[in-house]
Amino acid sequence: MAQTIPLKYGCNPNQKHAQITYEGPGACPVQIVNGTPSMINLLDGIRGWQLVRELRAATGKPAAASYKHVSPAGAAVAGAISPEFLKAHLYATPEGGFSPLASAYARARSSDRSASFGDFVALSDTVDKATALLLKTEVSDGIIAPGYSPEALEILKAKKKGAYVMLQMDPAYTPPATEHRIEFGIKLEQSHNDYQVKPELFTQISGKNKNLPQSVMETLLVATITLKHTQSNTICVAQDGHAIGIGAGQQSRIACTRLACAKADIWLLKQHPKTLALKLKDGLAKPDQVNTLDMFVRWHELSAAEQAEVTNAIDGPFAPITPAEREAFLAGRQGVVLSSDAFIPFRDNLDRAAASGVKFVAHAGGSARDEVVIEAADQHDMVLIQHGVRFFLH
Repeated sequence: MAQTIPLKYGCNPNQKHAQITYEGPGACPVQIVNGTPSMINLLDGIRGWQLVRELRAATGKPAAASYKHVSPAGAAVAGAISPEFLKAHLYATPEGGFSPLASAYARARSSDRSASFGDFVALSDTVDKATALLLKTEVSDGIIAPGYSPEALEILKAKKKGAYVMLQMDPAYTPPATEHRIEFGIKLEQSHNDYQVKPELFTQISGKNKNLPQSVMETLLVATITLKHTQSNTICVAQDGHAIGIGAGQQSRIACTRLACAKADIWLLKQHPKTLALKLKDGLAKPDQVNTLDMFVRWHELSAAEQAEVTNAIDGPFAPITPAEREAFLAGRQGVVLSSDAFIPFRDNLDRAAASGVKFVAHAGGSARDEVVIEAADQHDMVLIQHGVRFFLH
């Protein structure tokens, strides 16, 4: 017999009838622990869970994703948290320090803090106290995880005056081989995309530069798995096991590349010495602090009114990052990866990526213009991987 769980509403409040229906064996794999979720919460949660589950399996590390509108604003696996990272992304160290899972979420949330405002969080491991304390201070709509420690449960149930949406996913659940959806009353079916992204995917290197260090492999896995669970078209820029720029849902690949690289530039430039030296005025709300830093690193793109807004938020004199300083700083980054969910058809994508310090590119290949793209990679001394696999998601 089918199991049903009522939801708050569908994608919009006027879509009043909404529910989960599960017809498989056993109990429904997703359970509501707290709050009253909407359909958007479930869609973000289920999509996010698939991403972090696959990141965990591929890297062996706790993983986190910050989801908005069925695509990740950021994704990462556990990693080091430096003092510079804390200052650049407005974090305080939680009581007892960062657990591996807490570090994964801090990194994922930092990818695009503006986009992550009101996010739905996906975590690969049981939520611990350190991660819950980190989440306590963020504006977030909900979370999905395989479990919650008693301390984490108590902390998170108090969020949003007790209305914080908390979902629990059965980590042993495996979806059926065939999936379907109803679109405008018409049933569509396809095989579940169970392709596993593994290091062997990145062995086919085109062009002159064949130097693919093992230290970059985890970042290639994170970038490419992130693409698999992001609305197409998609480009992901990543560094150190962390997606730092995601351009999703655009109709042209170059638009995705520009979005992803622009976000990656902001993330990287927040750790520029001039940005780290800024002192923001006391009493500035966290969203305003985030916006001020985002705008500061784009100073030369701002209008006079926007520059005045930034100036008014900063305590004391400061010097903007010059275009030459920006170019030199980005060019000096190490291990920056770009992955594409389909073939890159024009060299303009690589030209834009080079300006963000990208040195490793992975895409399907197979375009009629492959040679032009390979030529661009050679000119920028990039390692170009043509693996032959498409990762569209619609």
